[in-house]
Formats: sequence, C-alpha cells, structure tokens
Amino acid sequence: MIQIDPRTVILLGGVQSGLMSLVLYSLKRSYPASIKGIGEWAAALLLVFVGTGLATGHGRLHDFFSVSIARFLIVSGLYLAYVGSQRFFGVKPRVRAWMTLITGVALIQMWFTFVQPNYHARLALANILAGYLFAVHALLVFKQGASTFARGLTLGVLAAMSAIQWMRLVTSFIWPMGQDVFETAPHHVVYVTSLVFCILLLSVSMVLMATERLRTKLEHLAKHDSLTNALTRRHMNEACAQELERCRRHGRSMALLVMDLDHFKSINDSYGHQAGDLVLVNFVSMVNALLRQPDQLGRFGGEEFVALLPDTSLDEAILVAERIRAACALAEHPPACTVSIGVTTNQKDKDTVDTLLARADAAMYRAKASGRNRVETA
Repeated sequence: MIQIDPRTVILLGGVQSGLMSLVLYSLKRSYPASIKGIGEWAAALLLVFVGTGLATGHGRLHDFFSVSIARFLIVSGLYLAYVGSQRFFGVKPRVRAWMTLITGVALIQMWFTFVQPNYHARLALANILAGYLFAVHALLVFKQGASTFARGLTLGVLAAMSAIQWMRLVTSFIWPMGQDVFETAPHHVVYVTSLVFCILLLSVSMVLMATERLRTKLEHLAKHDSLTNALTRRHMNEACAQELERCRRHGRSMALLVMDLDHFKSINDSYGHQAGDLVLVNFVSMVNALLRQPDQLGRFGGEEFVALLPDTSLDEAILVAERIRAACALAEHPPACTVSIGVTTNQKDKDTVDTLLARADAAMYRAKASGRNRVETA
C-alpha cells in the first residue's frame, strides 16, 4: 500500500499556491483596474505559499516559525482571499475586526504551543476559525448569485472547505489526531490532501471569475457607446433586424425614432466639448427614463440617436416622441438643447432596417427644415 507523506502534500500545495499567485498577479497587471480584488487574491496565495513553506520546515525550524508564524500566515492568506472576493463583488471589508480575531486565535494557539502544549486544542481552534471563514466566504459568493460556472465552482469549493474543517473538528474527538500536522493516520492524510486540493481549485475559480468579469466588460463595451452608454449602431442594427423579423412572423408593429440634437455644434463651439459630452450623456439618461424596458436606445454617431420601440403603433410612437421632445426642451441641465425627431413604423412585408431608418431619417430632416424642436412622421 502506498504511504502518502503529509509533508510532501503540504509542500506541493504551497508550490501550487505560489504558481497561481503569479498567474493572478499577471492578470492584475493586464486586466482593467475596474476589476477589483485580483491583487488581494494574488497576495493571499503568496501568504499561503510562504506559510506552507515554513510549515514543512517543522523539525528543522523553531516552532515559533514552523508552527505559529506558519499558521498565522496561512490563515491570514485565506482571509485575504475573502477580502479579495469582497472587493471583487463591491462589498466593503471589515479588516480590523477579522484581523483582531485571527491575531487573538494565533496568540491562544501560541499558548497551547509553548506554555501548555496541546495539539488537539490548537487543531480545534484552527478548525473552528477556518470553518467559519470558509462559510462566510461561501455565503458572500452565494449572495451574488451562482448562476455562472466560475461562481458555482467557487461556491462549491468554499462549501467543501468549510465542511472539511467542521468534519475534522468532530472526528478529532473520535479518532486519534497524533501530535502534529504531519501525522500519517489515513483519515488525517485525507483531510490534509482534500484541503490542499480545494485551495488549488479555489485559486482556479478566482482566475475563472476574473476572466468571466473581463469578458462581461468587453461584451458591454462592444454593445455600448463608451461616452453615453447608449447601444452602439451595430448592435441597434441587429436588434432592429430581429424585431422586424418578429413583426413579420406575428403581424405586429414596431416603431423607430431618429433623434438629432438641434444646433449641437454651437454648444461645442460656445461651451467646449466637455459641455457637449455632458449634454449627450444627460440626453441619453433622460430618454432612457421615458422608455419602456423592452425599448432600446442607440447612438448612431455624433448627436444622432435611434430608439427602437417594439409592439408600438404610429400614434403611440408619436406620443413617446413628443414626451422626449418636451422633456429635452424643459431640461434643467445647462446648456439648453432641443431635439428634432423623425418617427416611422414598419409598413410593408418588404421593409428592411435600411428602409425604416431612411424613412425615419427623412422625417427627422423635415422636422429640422420646419424649424427644429419638432416631431415629424413618415
């Protein structure tokens, strides 16, 4: 029968943590700064790497380093992973309270190491603290929704790590635990190996969550205008084509609004481009507040915007356009700016996105020619 050495397992786990720390650190350097928590994850695994390195030196190093400092670094690393997840999900960490708890437990463990040696007491304290830490970490991930593979994996790993700690605590009162972490009893080896494997899986899940967040941001940037957060022209064309096809299948009506801000160039010339950008941002915010959830608003370039209104008749679309025009004219954010709007609906089975846009665009130019700050139909 093959005998597994816990010291070797712990050492390999530490090396894996060190390598994954480098991976996360490289992600931190290359990913946008808006993705928080990656640096804390990298530092957490680095602490685990150093702590396990000291722990495997037990017997060759003084117990203060190989037991007390090693355990403190490992637990601090596991807590720092929790801090990283809090920052990743936008939750404010309570560092002082947690570090006070971790330091207090470390001091009590030192008492049971040097003053009144008791390995079982040290083990029980470590299991309780780690089991609770993994549980609250898992709860944090659960509250964010485990709808993706990365979050589901993270939640499952943390729940398993917490369960391992509580099971180890219970069985320590049933089965002999030996005198140190390098005990070769089969059940002890299983606990150590399982925990080391779970730490590796946790580091992998951190990488996956960061990658998932980056993909989400890139998808958002591909579909949304970077200034106003309105949809891009390409995405609006695709949305209009899909809605037009749905209207053909079900015999429904859709409306398009082409909107162009009046005398926008004069705003840039008189107030500067930053003021002009603010006008665009405020306009999009105002229009979105007036649209329904299924409606979509896109920026087609400069000061021109298009709104897609599914299941909307021409009369209903005109009412929406008039509300937008009136709200823009009464906007309290200086500089003042009005809007000219062209409205059209799908009229023929042979309509395409281009023909719809052309009709709405022509109606918008008629509104411009008729004095601006108007709504025209086609």
